[in-house]
Formats: sequence, C-alpha cells, structure tokens
Amino acid sequence: MSEFWLISAPGDKENLKAMEKMNTVTSKSNLSNNTKFAIPDFKVGTLDSLVGLSDELGKLDTFAESLIKRMAQSVVEIMEDAKGKVQENLLANGVDLTSFVTHFEWDMAKYPAKQPLVSVVDTLAKQLAQIETDLKSRMATYNTLKTNLENLEKKSRETLLTRTLSDIVNKEDFVLGSEYLITLLVIVPKSSYIQWQKTYESLSDMVVPRSTKLITEDKEGGLFTVTLFRKVIDDFKTKARENKFTVREFYYDEKEIKREREEMTRLLSDKKQQYGPLLRWLKVNFSEAFIAWIHIKALRVFVESVLRYGLPVNFQAVLLQPHKKSSTKRLREVLNCVFRHLDEVAAASLLDASVEIPGLQLSNQDYFPYVYFHIDLSLLD
Repeated sequence: MSEFWLISAPGDKENLKAMEKMNTVTSKSNLSNNTKFAIPDFKVGTLDSLVGLSDELGKLDTFAESLIKRMAQSVVEIMEDAKGKVQENLLANGVDLTSFVTHFEWDMAKYPAKQPLVSVVDTLAKQLAQIETDLKSRMATYNTLKTNLENLEKKSRETLLTRTLSDIVNKEDFVLGSEYLITLLVIVPKSSYIQWQKTYESLSDMVVPRSTKLITEDKEGGLFTVTLFRKVIDDFKTKARENKFTVREFYYDEKEIKREREEMTRLLSDKKQQYGPLLRWLKVNFSEAFIAWIHIKALRVFVESVLRYGLPVNFQAVLLQPHKKSSTKRLREVLNCVFRHLDEVAAASLLDASVEIPGLQLSNQDYFPYVYFHIDLSLLD
C-alpha cells in the first residue's frame, strides 16, 4: 500500500513498552511495517506560538499535498504517449517516494533545526509558494501552446465542408490569376461519383470540359475541383445544390495557405522545444515539493506531540505502513488498545461516537489517544 500512518507517543518507559507491544502485535498479525521516524529537537518557544503554528502547519500540509498532486498530474499531461514512464519522473532525491518516506532524514542544511520553528515553517511556506507560482506560469504557457496546436489539428479532422485545406490543396489544382476563369471545390457524396463525372460539365453553361479532379476524400465523400467562367458561378452553385453536390466556399490564397502551414510547423517545433525543459523542471521541483511536504509532516508531529504530551520534549515518532486496506481497521483497533491509557475519554469515544471530547474541535473520527497523521502517496488516483 502507498499509505502511511505517522504516529507518536510519549518517550517514557511505560510508553516505550507500549511501542514495543505495538510492534510485536502488528508484526505477528502481519498488519504493518513499522519504522522509527527521526525528528530533531526544535526551539519550542511558547505554547501559545505552538497553537498558532499547529493551525498554520495544517493549512500548509493541505496546500503542499494539493501542489504535489497537481505537479504529478502535470507530468501525466505533458508525457501524453509515454504515460507508462510517469512514475520514474516522480521521485524524491532520486529515489521512489516510499523509500524516501521510510528512510526520512531531516535536512539540516535546508531547514536548520536551530532556527526558531516559525522561521522553519516560513522557509517551507515561501519555497512551496514559489514553486506553485512557477508551476502556474509554466503550465499556462505550455497549455496555451498545446490548445492552439490541438485546435489546428482538430481542423484537419473535421468534415470536408469545414476542415482546413492547407495540408491538402496545391497551387497546381487551381486556375489562378485569370480574369475570366475560376476553380471551385465541390463535395460529392461517394454514391454520386459516377453521376458527378457524367453531369458536372452540363450543370451550367461555360464549364471547362474535363476540368474535374479528385483532390481528397473521407468516408462520406470526395472533394473535386471544377473550372468554369466566373459569370456562371451562381448558376452552377444552384444547379449543383439541386443535384446534392455542395460547393465549398474556398478560394486559393497562397499567403494564407503558407501562413497556416508555417503556424502548424512552428507550434509543433515550440511544443517539442518546451517539452524537455518543462519535464526536467517538473521532475526537480516535484522532488523539492514532496521533500518539503514530508518535512511539514515531521513538524506537525513535533508540534502536536509537544502540545499533547507537554514539556520537556520527550516523544517517540513511528511510521507505520499498513500491509493492505482490509487490515487498517484491525490495525487501528490495536493502536487504540495499546495507547488507550494516553486519553481514556478519546479511547472511549472511539467506541461510542456519541461521547464528545470537551474543548476538542476535531471530529471524533479524526482524534485518537496518540498523535496521528496520514500520508497518502497515491498522487495520481
């Protein structure tokens, strides 16, 4: 499973024994893999400041998780035909996310533990905010390019009546620069090809004999040229319509044709040029954002443990990875039983949802006798 439970309990003898009991039961029952989660000692400050930080870290946690999910989705979007290789671009410090979480070490160089907690949180918040700003800008540029390209490609997949013809017609298909003659394009149903060949010269006066040619076709019909005198255009269109032939309003403009072709080439080139740098940026900054997120989880455990268990700081954090979804209920029962003594009211309320915990703002299902935070690595679900 890509789910982790990050918990903590006081570090005194009684609770260390409770931790050992938890490890023994979960191991024997094959409920979870448990590893110690090392968190450095921070400058605590006042309890009032910790209460404020607890709220701020909760919001930052939510923001960080949302950001890395958006970044993961962005990798999926730009990789398009190579979606099977998405996971190899979603790493943290060059290793898969599960390995990073289970072998987590606090980055003292980037987030010095000697700094006040407020400063550490501020550094994390600014880092994530900058990554989000850059993500929005880079993806907006890429998506605009992608949309423009898709719109052009869509035009080439439409019906013969509406699709772009810049990739189909050639200068040689038309009589150009004539004061008297003009070449029209006519859409003929497939079932009427023979009728067209037999009748087009007589649909009106002044149609050039043997001037029709099939340019392209789709499953419905074909696009034919026909050359005639300009002064009979309206008469020809009327007679063509009566015979279920559709004259398409199109006049060959070499500059416009060239512009459309160059636009497609430019957009394809620009997309290709942006792809590599954007994927590299996403790979590097996804790693940075994910690492920051796990540091925020560590900070939340620290702050909540101090607020819950008091000073001096003395708690043990453990990372549990449930083996399967079906075992999470049993695992929760084991934890609630082992740590029931930490908060009898909370433990009782888990069995009786009607019991309210005085002064507690969280709903009962979010509160346990021990400090608990959830880490879900299913970022693409």
